[in-house]
Amino acid sequence: MESAAGAVVEVTKCVSTPIGKYWKYHNGIYENMDTLKQRLEELNCRKRDIESRLNIELIPGGTMLKNEVELWLGRIEKINVEIKTIEEKVEKVKFFSRASLGRNVIQRTEEVKELHKSGEFPNSLVISLPKHGDVLPTTALGAGETTFKRKMEEIWSCLMNDEVTKIGVYGMGGIGKTTALEHINNLLLERKEKFDNVIWVTVSKDSNKINLQDKIARMLSLDITKYEDEIIRAAELLAGFDKKKRYVLILDDLWESCSLKDVGIPEPTRQNGCKLVVTTRSLDVCLSMSCKAIPMRLLSEDEALNLFLDVVQDRSLLSSPKFDEIVKAVVQECAGLPLAVVTIAGSLKGVVDFNEWEIALEDLRECTKGSASDQIFEKLKFSYDRLNDKKLQDCILYCALYPEDHQIDRNFLVELLIVEGVVEERKTRQSEIKQGQVMLNKLVNVCLLNDTTGSWGRKYVKMHDLVRDMALQITSGSPRFLVKAGLRLKSVSDEENWSDVAKVSFINNDIVDIPSSVEPPKCPNLSTLLLSNSHLKSISNNFFLHMKCLKVLDLSYNYGLQNLPESISDLVCLTALLLRSCESLQFVPSLAKLKDLRMLDLNKSGINEVPHGMKMLVKLRYLDFNTRHLKMIPARILCNLTNLQYLLLNGDHYKAPKVRGEELVNLRKLETFEGVLYDVRSFNTYVRSIEQQTLTSYVLQLGFNGTSTWRPVGKLVYLMNCDISESVAAGGEFPLLLPNDIEYLSLQRCYTGVSNLCKLASFKNVTKLRHCRIIDCREIEHVFSYSPYIFPLLRSLEYLELSGLLSFRGLFLRDRERRASSSPLPPGTFSSLKRLQLWCCNKVTEVFVNISFPPNLEELVLYDCSELREIISITSESDDEDQNEEGSVHHAMNIITLPNLRKVSVARLPKLESLPLVADSLQEIDLWDLPKLKRIPLLDRESRPSSLQRVSIHQDLWESLEWDHPNAKVQYLRQSRQ
Repeated sequence: MESAAGAVVEVTKCVSTPIGKYWKYHNGIYENMDTLKQRLEELNCRKRDIESRLNIELIPGGTMLKNEVELWLGRIEKINVEIKTIEEKVEKVKFFSRASLGRNVIQRTEEVKELHKSGEFPNSLVISLPKHGDVLPTTALGAGETTFKRKMEEIWSCLMNDEVTKIGVYGMGGIGKTTALEHINNLLLERKEKFDNVIWVTVSKDSNKINLQDKIARMLSLDITKYEDEIIRAAELLAGFDKKKRYVLILDDLWESCSLKDVGIPEPTRQNGCKLVVTTRSLDVCLSMSCKAIPMRLLSEDEALNLFLDVVQDRSLLSSPKFDEIVKAVVQECAGLPLAVVTIAGSLKGVVDFNEWEIALEDLRECTKGSASDQIFEKLKFSYDRLNDKKLQDCILYCALYPEDHQIDRNFLVELLIVEGVVEERKTRQSEIKQGQVMLNKLVNVCLLNDTTGSWGRKYVKMHDLVRDMALQITSGSPRFLVKAGLRLKSVSDEENWSDVAKVSFINNDIVDIPSSVEPPKCPNLSTLLLSNSHLKSISNNFFLHMKCLKVLDLSYNYGLQNLPESISDLVCLTALLLRSCESLQFVPSLAKLKDLRMLDLNKSGINEVPHGMKMLVKLRYLDFNTRHLKMIPARILCNLTNLQYLLLNGDHYKAPKVRGEELVNLRKLETFEGVLYDVRSFNTYVRSIEQQTLTSYVLQLGFNGTSTWRPVGKLVYLMNCDISESVAAGGEFPLLLPNDIEYLSLQRCYTGVSNLCKLASFKNVTKLRHCRIIDCREIEHVFSYSPYIFPLLRSLEYLELSGLLSFRGLFLRDRERRASSSPLPPGTFSSLKRLQLWCCNKVTEVFVNISFPPNLEELVLYDCSELREIISITSESDDEDQNEEGSVHHAMNIITLPNLRKVSVARLPKLESLPLVADSLQEIDLWDLPKLKRIPLLDRESRPSSLQRVSIHQDLWESLEWDHPNAKVQYLRQSRQ
């Protein structure tokens, strides 16, 4: 019974509160508490989404969490604790205390709503850590290239010499200046004792001061584009360099000397410990910039021969007297120039016909006429001519449309080569893509293109600037190419004669506007116009007036482009219209006349409705509608596009246009599809039709009113924020059909109507499932059942993530009539499982019950499961399930050895008693908030695993641990102090 004093206090508090609000707080406390818990659940769902994004965005040593995100996550942790306390008080609240506590509930509800709103974080959650530099792709150094290696040693010696602050490496094009510095760059990054940072800037022939400043700014992660004054820009760069401490700045391919002060580069001195290295074709550039000049030398005959044989990959040629003589004669024609040796050797790789070698030698000897530069051109053209394949030659010439030193995305280049007809039409799109990649591989193999790898492993190709110069010289004839790429031009000149031009490239320029005052170019032969990434905001309507034969128009990455001229509607020969990332573009004129169009790319454009005339594009094969604002796709459009092979309809995750399965059934040629299906019925309709299509990859989505960064490549079904319970209630053996060849399955925030995943969807013929994610599905109690058709699936599963499953009790539904132990799983179950994540599942007590631990597990993450006692347990057949609240009797487990386990992260498991694992390949272990854990066999060993890189254990846990090998604890303590 409450004391009188307590009652008086509560009543006094309420005197100043309007009586209506008082009764609202008082009478509505339980209803408001339910609302608060619902809002908190939504907030925690968003928190888990953020944490999932962090798993992708956080790169060890590369990025760090933003302060605002860290603060937000901390506030959520705090408010969860506070609301838990409030919930306990509400359950025990006395009558006179309700109003005060009820007001607290409403206040906390508003706080939770505000936290949910502030946690949208549309941009990245992390910031990039300062990089020491970029590791550059390099070619292997041949064993005999002693001249080249001696020059590298000379450059390195100068870098290590405090008296030398500026170094100039000079020599003719193709002699190996850049290659040498690429190796030096990587060597500096390996040995960080002398320099903190290495900054590589490719200058190129057409650079001016503004362009050079922009390139340096990008490498310093600065934005100076808002400044027009060169002095202010230079000051910003100086400040940026100051933060780099001791650095080496490499300016590659500098054609003219420049004033460091005017550009914004601090003068390197012995005191600041900085160095400047330039590569140039001119000794004068080195001398005028007061550099220590180091000339690159031509290879000796023996060195050139060794390099040649390394590329040809056939040293047995020298064993035959006649081949020995002709090979040496061919190498002699290369005149010791490394680029010539490599490209000519590439063109002769695999040639075993002696007559062909003789003809090649005759052709090479014809290249010795004219100046040195002419000879270099002719020798490179020799490799081009020897391709003997017009398609491969066209591919090389097409690459020359890109700016100098540009990394060309392999996949997108192949798409363009397909629509340009360089890749011949084949039965399937995948076959054409493979053919395009084979062509690029051949050009890399003969050393006319170089392979490079960008961030996230993306593949690119790149041309040596001399090879590009050779290609441009070829295209200066007929049919002529007009290439103004990467020159930072401010306008399209109307003085240029386009009358005989076949292809025009203005990629990477600063052309904001093409006004009506510009005379429409007369170009009856123009087939390709590339204007991507040129800062365009407007184009006059008459600009395309005389481009009647135009086939490919690329306006991609012009973020400010707002309108397209109506005259595009009259480009009846157009086969490709590319408007990718034109974010300000909201309207596309009628496409009704463009009946030859095969590729339409509107990815991340700003359009909000389907262009008029879409249903007339019956030849369309590639359609990307992955747009942010598209509201809907009218009926009877997609079903007319029966030649479609590639279709993306994802849209923004919150506003993706939904499509009915009936619209897709007749797209029999479809090979790649991503889209949101209208409802379960539409989803099942389309899944039934998949067997009649040739899909090689798909993303089938249902619901999707949220965000996710989980987007693997393959065959994916993604259900998010959808209610499947109505379909369950409607009857049927399985409410949801799954494609037989599904590889990835994700359920997030779905109302399922069933407690077991195997009752929701048919897995009968599913044997290739690799990844399974179930997040925030409150009804799911078990994932699998003891059914024979499940076993093949479990042998292929590689990744299992279960998160926020409030009702989850175990992986398998246990049969009360037939004991789980009497239904053992067959050998090989979970044999492919590499990664297991279990987050926020508060009813599960054991992970694996009567199941062998996954033998090939590589990563184990267990987090915030309040009832989890054991990772693996054995249940006896005679155990009575009603004997105790856990429903099983636990037995002591032997230590389990996992040969491939690399990472263990276990936290916030208040009842976890054992972690009986040992792994020789362990690299990382994180343990905290495990009050009942006393031993860690992973660490308690006579010798520390050689692979172990990081140990993170909360201090309280560390102090409470018991050790069988006391020396193990000592060695970890010693390591932590170093």
